[in-house]
Amino acid sequence: MSAAAEQREPAAARPGLGELAPLPKALTAFALALGTFMQVLDSTIANVSIPTIAGDLGISTDQGTWVITSFTVANGISLPLAAWLMQRFGVVRTSVLAIAMFTAASLLCGIAWDLPSLLAFRVLQGAVSGPMIPGSQALLLLVFPPQKRTLALAIWSITTLVAPIVGPILGGYISDNYSWPWIFLINVPVGILSAFLCWRYIGNRDTPTRRLPIDRVGIVLLVIWVGALQILLDKGRDADWFESPLVVALALIAAVGLGAFLIWELTERHPIVDMSLFRMRNFTIGTTISCLGYAVFFANVVLYPLWLQTQLGYTATWAGLVAAPSGVVAVILMPLVGQLLGRFDARWFVTIALAAFGASYLMRAGLSTDAAIGNLVAPMLVQGVAMATFFVAVLQIMLQGVPPERIPSAAGMSNFLRITAGSFGASIVTTFWDRHAAFHQARLADHSSAFDPVLGAAMAQLQSFGLSSSQALGVLARSLGAQAYAKSALDFFWISGWLMLALIALAWFARSTRSTSNAAVAAD
Repeated sequence: MSAAAEQREPAAARPGLGELAPLPKALTAFALALGTFMQVLDSTIANVSIPTIAGDLGISTDQGTWVITSFTVANGISLPLAAWLMQRFGVVRTSVLAIAMFTAASLLCGIAWDLPSLLAFRVLQGAVSGPMIPGSQALLLLVFPPQKRTLALAIWSITTLVAPIVGPILGGYISDNYSWPWIFLINVPVGILSAFLCWRYIGNRDTPTRRLPIDRVGIVLLVIWVGALQILLDKGRDADWFESPLVVALALIAAVGLGAFLIWELTERHPIVDMSLFRMRNFTIGTTISCLGYAVFFANVVLYPLWLQTQLGYTATWAGLVAAPSGVVAVILMPLVGQLLGRFDARWFVTIALAAFGASYLMRAGLSTDAAIGNLVAPMLVQGVAMATFFVAVLQIMLQGVPPERIPSAAGMSNFLRITAGSFGASIVTTFWDRHAAFHQARLADHSSAFDPVLGAAMAQLQSFGLSSSQALGVLARSLGAQAYAKSALDFFWISGWLMLALIALAWFARSTRSTSNAAVAAD
């Protein structure tokens, strides 16, 4: 059936959950957004709490990072399974059960008594969270009529934008003022409310189910290559990447496992991952832009506060506050973008978003170590414009032409690839920052000399404050290191800006979404 014909069908004939009254519809959307916020928040809130968790459990910080890795690996593996689960058991039932089990797993994490128990509960938490984001996306598309879906997705996307910003601030505040278990326990009331509202209003309106055979070989291969890849990304920097035999072995396992997985999925009659979606031009282009854009975005989300805290002397709270304006701008603009996106071609909004991202990163590339806080905040305001438009516009391009029954599969695959790309971005940026800083430090040292009058004057001034010669040299060495890290960060911002601008060309290879949007509006 063509997309136009599908849009001309009466609402009752289209796949969906039936018409809801305005208040239940709004409460359902709120509950879905709340559940997504909880899941995305939990993927970042533990990051700044690792030293506290490690100290309380009597383990090293390196061991503490497994609290993050265990969740990421389990979540990455479960995401592709979301489509099969939603087709087999229904989108509503699967999504609500995932929220309930995530809430229970959060409670278990909060009462964990040692590292093995915490890791086991984090694996459970990541494993059950897979259907939460693709499920909420699919339910919004089923609950709202076509002409309202863009606005609904735009408002829903606010949660995915704000949660990564709020997570580190909230995690740091809880760890400093309370105790680390509360970073997990705060999910309990939120999860209960989200699951209750979803089941209350759409629990008896589930989607049709199908008895599908499960692709056991595909699941095993998925666990092997995704697990090896995630562990490689998490441990690669500390192990000096391919200088370590462990990293080399993990890379080989991931590469061979991925190759076997692709071959199997392309030939399997009932694959766990629907590779045929990539035959659709817009899905392929939208997913590519989503992955590359998110990788650059997430890398900068990691680097900017890290640079502020380690080199510019900002506290975790103030570093979070510098980043917060981007979320505020995104929240303000998102409803307007949602309304306009239904009237215009989504490719224009992706262009605006990528241009704003590029401008934001190029603005950061012009900063210095003594930049005023206003200069540090200004690029984040521009980034807020990009955040308000990028994710929902790319999603509209990606899902344009995807049949309703295949939306859960498309959403699950795109989220899986996006999260994996984000892991790559985070690993690449930390390695680049350290190694490029060493390069800059070597160059700065080559141009420094004990006979340099500027260096001599600085030494004399420091010694006049009562420092010894060796102490003055130590201060100057630290200053040299700070400049090297600043130059490395600014180089990465410059590269990020031009990469985002280059992605604009790719967006225009996608088909226009305007005809689909207009047909949807006309039909209803």
